Formats: sequence, C-alpha cells, structure tokens
Amino acid sequence: MKNVLEIIFSTKERSSSSFFVEKDCIYTFLNPVSYLDARKNEQLFGKFDGIFVDGSILIKAIKTLYEKKIKRRSFDMTSVAPTLFNYSIENNKSIYVVGSMEDEIQVTIGILKNNYPKLEIIGYRSGYFDGQKDKEEEYDKIISANPDFLIVGMGILHQERFLVEIKDRGYKGIGFTCGGFISQTAKGDNKIDYYPQWVDKYNVRFIYRMYKEKHTRKRYLKAAFIFPVLFVKDWIAK
Repeated sequence: MKNVLEIIFSTKERSSSSFFVEKDCIYTFLNPVSYLDARKNEQLFGKFDGIFVDGSILIKAIKTLYEKKIKRRSFDMTSVAPTLFNYSIENNKSIYVVGSMEDEIQVTIGILKNNYPKLEIIGYRSGYFDGQKDKEEEYDKIISANPDFLIVGMGILHQERFLVEIKDRGYKGIGFTCGGFISQTAKGDNKIDYYPQWVDKYNVRFIYRMYKEKHTRKRYLKAAFIFPVLFVKDWIAK
C-alpha cells in the first residue's frame, strides 16, 4: 500500500479528465493541517485512488524537499467543484451529496440548483448519523441510487472513512471528499462563491477563512508551527 506522499505524487502525474472518467475511485484533499491527521492514518488514506494538495504551504514544502511541482486543487468554486458540476451537466452525470448539518445542506443544495439548474442531484442528506445502523442504511440507499459522483463533506477522517466504507460495500461510482464546501456555501449569503475574487487572486484564502471562521484559527496555528517540524521529520525518515 502506498503512503500519503506516494499517492500525492502519482495523482500529480494523471490527467485532470481521468478523475471524472475512471469509475470505482475515491479521492480526497490534504492541506498542512489535514496532513497531520493523514500521516497518523496511513492505512486509511492508503486506500484512496488519488490525493490532491489543497494549500500553498504544503505545495511549497513538497517543492522544497521533494523537488516536485504540485498544482493546487481544492473542492471549492475556485478549483474542482465548478469543473465537476459542468462536466456532470455536459455528460448527463448524476450527483449525490452527504455532509454538514441539515439546515446547511438544505441551503447549499438550493444554491447549487439555482446556479446549476440542469445539474442532476439525485439525493442528499446531512453528515450526522444516528449510530452505525443509520449510516449502513445510507450506504445501501446510495449504492441503490448508483450516482455517478458522490460528494462527502464530514470533516477530516470521518469523510474519508465514509468513502472507504461505501466503496468496500460496493459503490462503483466516483467519490470526492469536499471538506467545508457545504457549510461554506450555506454561509455565503446565497452566493455560490465563498471567496471574493481578490482573495483567490492574491492566494490569501487561509487568511480569509481565519477571518470568517473563528474555529479555523487554531488549525492554522498548527499548520504554522507543527506541520513544518513533522513534515521535515517525515522527509528525513523517507
């Protein structure tokens, strides 16, 4: 089984179109903070068919130590999300969404339908389950619906476990984690673009999130002080 960085490097070599075509695949995204969780859960992340890098700090760290140029990809409206939605419309593909709280996903689905009226969303639900039985029933429901794309936003580790487990149970479509995409979209004043254009242009998305989402501040402090130490440690070990 490949480790996290090996999967990141192999993902880099693939064409962008392949991620929407090859069935029975699951993908996730890592930034400096989530990397700290991934390195402690190699067995879980090793089951993913691709891992994208979401975060300029992680991209620069990889380039510095491993001399590999990685393109930033994130499941938001500045990167993967609109490409996936447009591809789905153009190729008559269906989508199922799982994640966030009930009120947030209701708002987000409404925003998606307003902005992409031809997008075929065949199902959705919150990312909170009333025990394992409830989750198992949702697995069966999704597998029966057989969506082409499954988008899951439940927070680090929870969303990855969800995709791994549903794939093990027989889901043959293409799954993506989406992190905070659902909750961010729901808080966007009925606008699908969470980040203002100037934020994306000057690559200060993490600063904007720290301003808008107070709970992310502690996470970014971890990225600033803990991530560099452990990333260098992993580089030395490898």
